[in-house]
Amino acid sequence: MPNMLTLALSKGRIFKETLPLLKAAGIEPIDDPETSRKLILDTNQPDVRLIIVRASDVPSYVEFGGADIGVAGKDVLLEHPEADLYEPVDLRIACCKLMTAGRVNEDPIKGRLKVATKFVESTRRFYAQQGQQVDIIKLYGSMELAPLVGLADRIVDVVDTGNTLRANGLVPMEHIAEISSRLVVNKASMKMKHTRIQQFISQIREAVKEQQND
Repeated sequence: MPNMLTLALSKGRIFKETLPLLKAAGIEPIDDPETSRKLILDTNQPDVRLIIVRASDVPSYVEFGGADIGVAGKDVLLEHPEADLYEPVDLRIACCKLMTAGRVNEDPIKGRLKVATKFVESTRRFYAQQGQQVDIIKLYGSMELAPLVGLADRIVDVVDTGNTLRANGLVPMEHIAEISSRLVVNKASMKMKHTRIQQFISQIREAVKEQQND
């Protein structure tokens, strides 16, 4: 179908919080992504399908044409500063903060600061703006462990309630960025399917506005 709209989404919190916005735009998946093993999900609209990808891959799928539209956290987009995408709508969902964190009663830090994170680009930019050179250790998970075992002095991670940090004897320190999920659009798709995508963007924008007013 030449005018098929493909939306890239990731499982978990972003998907759950995107569903009501899609529903307001008249789009509902036929299969439940939490129980289905399918990676391409049909919807009640014959010209709209959803693809399920890793959160960190959404910008790549959209930029290179695997999807026309995607939903990605600002934390992920900040790691792809060179991505050539439109970012027309802040969906105001999956909100949290990107922050530094460290031990509650840490010893004075000698030498260069060691920072563990999966947000390498954001971390490098943040400390460069402070005029500080740091050693960045890339980790993919269990970030809170790094200061506890002496691997790093600080971590940079997304913080929602801060409960996980506190449970591991860490405290949030410096604020780097406010994070929420954004609608991103492929630039070629915006030209080729302009009317359909603009209609979709308007519906989502309206749904976000209504959700904020509730």
